[in-house]
Order: sequence, then C-alpha cells, then structure tokens
Amino acid sequence: MKLNLKERMKGKAFRDYFPIIFLVVMCVVFGFMNNRFFSWNNFTVILVQVVTLLVSAMGATFVIMTGSIDLSVGSVLAFSAVVTALTVPRFGIFAFVFAIIAGGLCGLINGIVFAVGRVPSFITTMGTLTALRGVVLILTQGVPIQIKDQKFLKVFAGRAFFNIPNTAFFMVIIVIISYIILEKTPFGKEARAVGGGERVAALAGIKVVKTKILVYVFAGVMFGIAGLLQSARVLAATATLGEGFELDVIAAVVVGGTPLSGGVGGIGGTILGAFIIQILSNGMNMMGLSPYLQSIVKGFVLVLAVFISIDRKKKTETK
Repeated sequence: MKLNLKERMKGKAFRDYFPIIFLVVMCVVFGFMNNRFFSWNNFTVILVQVVTLLVSAMGATFVIMTGSIDLSVGSVLAFSAVVTALTVPRFGIFAFVFAIIAGGLCGLINGIVFAVGRVPSFITTMGTLTALRGVVLILTQGVPIQIKDQKFLKVFAGRAFFNIPNTAFFMVIIVIISYIILEKTPFGKEARAVGGGERVAALAGIKVVKTKILVYVFAGVMFGIAGLLQSARVLAATATLGEGFELDVIAAVVVGGTPLSGGVGGIGGTILGAFIIQILSNGMNMMGLSPYLQSIVKGFVLVLAVFISIDRKKKTETK
C-alpha cells in the first residue's frame, strides 16, 4: 500500500514537472539544430507569435477548468477582429472597447445557451463557431478589411524597449490579471470548485449557473482582446482569421496541466503550454520542415505530451 502511494506520488510529480522538462528539452534540441534559435531576434519573433495564443488560452483555462470546452475561439477572435477593423476609422485606439464588447457578448451567448439552456458546451460552441464564421464572411464579403490608423497601429502593433513588441506588454498585463482573478478572487475559486464537482459546489452555496455564464463571458473577453491584437499585428481583419485556432488554444491549456475533466490547473501551466506549442512551430520553421510534416510532428508531440501529463485514473469528460 505504501509502495503504491509512493509510486503514485512520483507519477504526480512527473506529470507536474513534465511541461517544464519538455520545454527545456525542446529548446536544447532546436538550439543544437540551429544556432539562430537562441538569438534575440528569434526571441522577439516568438513573443510576437505567442501573444494571440496565450491571451486566448487565458480564457480557455477558465472554461476547461470548469470541465467544459469552447470550440468557438477562432470564430470569436475573427469576429472581434472584424469589429475592430470596422470601428477603428471612427474611434481610433478606442476601437479596443468594441472588440472587448463583441467578445464578451459572444461569451455571454455561449454561457446562457450552455448553462441556462443546458445544451452541452461542445454543441453550443460548435454552433457558435459555425454561425460567427458566417457573420464574418457576410461582414467582410471575403475581402480583407485593412487597418490604416497609424495611432492605433503604433499602440497595438508597435515596438518599445529593446525591440520588444507592445503586444507582449499587453500580454503580460492580461496574464497577471487572469492570475489574480483565478487565485485571489471568489470567482476564481468558484470556477475551480464547479469543475471539481457541480453538486458539491452547489451544496457549498456556489451559484453554479451564474459561475458558468461568467466563465464564458470572461473567455469571450479574452478572445476579443486576442482578435484585437491579431488584427493589429496583420494590419487587417480577414474572413479566414483564426480558422483551426481553437485546437492550438485547447492544446496549450491541456498540455500545461489543466485536464479536460476540470477542477485543477492554473495560469502558470497554461503559460508553459502556450510557449511549448509556439516554440515547437518556431523551431520547425527554422529547420525548414514542410507545413505538412509540421502538422504530423505537432500532432504527435501534443498527443504524447497530453498522454504523459494527464492522470488517466481520473474520468475525463466535458459537459
């Protein structure tokens, strides 16, 4: 009995530290394969590329921690980007308000349909994914909506100290805020409790339905901000923006140690997961691997990472 307990503790410790170990090993391998990998220029490239993924993953962390799922990430991101591009000519840098509102409203719809309507989160967000993509196509007519406001681009797409992009500073602020909300507020504790067990949470006095709705609103706001930053980065909003992006976001959260069964996980793990995925893509690009081969490698590595990091003795399901 003591031996089994000891073995289980070792297994848990390995799962907890696996993302760090995997990230370090990956960096060493890519650094050995290409001496430009550890250059300052490449570091800034990774920072630029990881912003959208990590900001989106902040919202997805809360959703997955409650034992639910959100497949509408890419479509909400694209819709918010289009709203940004449409409002920038008139409102300038204050267009960010409309991007946040757009994302929050999408999250509110998801939350109400899921929590109040009791439609499974998988179906709810899949429907939102499809519907919003249609809205984006209607608004753009398949043509990119360019962003030309120089003040807007200077704030949200410019570079500051040591050539570090401004978006990286926004990302850090968002990560800090997300950490405070999750670890230091009643809402964060309630979200984690709901993922651990809805019945127990309800008996403890937690308003489960309200918590679920707020979680999706928070996630929508994060996706909206990600859409804002992505549109600023590419100087336009396109109909195809964010297609397939939900898979990278979910993978970042799960690889970072937040299981699909919910109840456990945290912001720190999600940060590691996001950088693992982005560095993996960056390293393979520097090695000159074809996009087709990259997809195979990324899929294999992500499944391997999740396979090792999760506790398979726990039942995993999404509501």
